[in-house]
Amino acid sequence: MRIPGRPAAALASAAALAALCGCTVQPADADGKRGLPVHIQLPSGRSTQPGRTAPGTPAAPASGVLWSRGDSGPGVRELQARLRQVEWLFDGPTGSYDDLTERAVRGFQGKRGLPPTGETDAVTWRRLLAMTRPPGKWELYLMGGQPAAAPDPRCLTGRVLCISKTSRTLRWMVGGRTLSTVAVRFGTQHSPTREGVFHVYWKSRHHVSTLYDSPMPYAMFFSGGQAVHFSYDFAARGYAGGSHGCVNVRDEAAIAALFAQVRIGDEVVVYR
Repeated sequence: MRIPGRPAAALASAAALAALCGCTVQPADADGKRGLPVHIQLPSGRSTQPGRTAPGTPAAPASGVLWSRGDSGPGVRELQARLRQVEWLFDGPTGSYDDLTERAVRGFQGKRGLPPTGETDAVTWRRLLAMTRPPGKWELYLMGGQPAAAPDPRCLTGRVLCISKTSRTLRWMVGGRTLSTVAVRFGTQHSPTREGVFHVYWKSRHHVSTLYDSPMPYAMFFSGGQAVHFSYDFAARGYAGGSHGCVNVRDEAAIAALFAQVRIGDEVVVYR
């Protein structure tokens, strides 16, 4: 139906603006058919400048680009998680729009007849939303990067490896101050990581498990055969796997630095 005094171009512009500002619209699909209402949102972490995150929910640029290379924030992390769901991205999510993300977006666009710019615009985002489901927390942080939980009160004095099962993080704390934080992975339901207060009783730089015949570099043992150590499997698969009870670290440089600082006798606190 035509509306007097409202040219088609003006209506199209209004619809595009509504979509970018988070309104519910009924866009046409690739075949020109009307689809179901799709809610287009700009998550609050949308970065307006490369490498910087602006507060609030800013309006999209005139070009309609939501995210492009150099942007960062929770919106980019969600984009990456959804690209993993449709098997266009196999790294991250990292929260940073890097060359791999750009390449994945370009491939996704080309496959669906969209301009293969590598930039995520409203049309590309709408198509991706229709093909995926909202990612869960550990899909968003599959390879780490999640914020650490508040330290347990038992971690606030002395030299402590402060390990939270809730946030899946390890804080290295000295005198109540956090010196470094890394993402960690725990045992499965059948081989859970023990909770409580322990002490590092043995360090083994090039350790190999005699029980499972698997490498455990930078191992710091704290309870029986359970240790904090680097895991090649965690580095490759993230939270898609689990340990046999040990506390796995996926960042080899971080665990190497930690191994050099931790002493025999330092406390290990594992809590929820």
